[in-house]
Amino acid sequence: MRQWTIDAFASGPFKGNPACVVEPLAAWPSDAWMQALAAENNQAETAYLLKTDNPARFGLRWFTPALEAPLCGHATLAAAHMLFTELGVDVPLLTFDTLAGPLTVRRTGEGLEMDFPADPPRRTQVPAGLAEALGAEPVEVWAGAYLIAVLADEAAVRGLKPDLAALNKIDGETTGGPGQTVVVALADPGQPYAVVSRFFAPGFGIPEDPTTGSAHCILMPLYGDKLDADVLKFHQAYPGRGGDLECENRGARVLLRGRGFTVLESRLRVEPA
Repeated sequence: MRQWTIDAFASGPFKGNPACVVEPLAAWPSDAWMQALAAENNQAETAYLLKTDNPARFGLRWFTPALEAPLCGHATLAAAHMLFTELGVDVPLLTFDTLAGPLTVRRTGEGLEMDFPADPPRRTQVPAGLAEALGAEPVEVWAGAYLIAVLADEAAVRGLKPDLAALNKIDGETTGGPGQTVVVALADPGQPYAVVSRFFAPGFGIPEDPTTGSAHCILMPLYGDKLDADVLKFHQAYPGRGGDLECENRGARVLLRGRGFTVLESRLRVEPA
């Protein structure tokens, strides 16, 4: 059984966010087996695909090293990239059946475009202990599935060194549970992107995620309103890598665009249980 490591939302190899994608299976393995392989891979997500009678439709599940994720953007892009590029699936549109409902992906230019549910956030009070955990005072705090801490500028986002153990206890009014915090700011003048962010997710077993599609389902509605824009470019400033994506508001949906690069193909010597 084959597995690929694919850098998603990347400008080239070793950028963006790596995800492991297992070749499509005829039946779901046990949850325990999928979780064990995800922990072995130790990437932010491992994606599993389920074959259907329709060559353009697959089941899709995502596992972090610690748990099954309810939604994942970069591993969905990686799964679509693998099907199109590595397996040569020749369809105009892929549909994935997931815990978040059907998600579609199509080719666009040099990359891929994903159709995801929007998660417009609501403004909240600053949760107790958040400024101390981040080591920075938020200008605003918003809540969707994740906590959104708006910082003063790009330098504050890039220079952050949070206390992850303290951050893991904070959820505020989020719907996704504690330990998942996006820090974000407007980009410096002259940057090729409008918004810069980072995502700390110790609650998912991920100290810091390199590039997070699901976070932009929150950020695009927020900054689309702030900047009166339907389309924006975002940069997630994970130290040493960095990821890039373009987002478009579509009402209840958000289109996420980015590229994938295959960096590794491997063969598993264990069978699904």
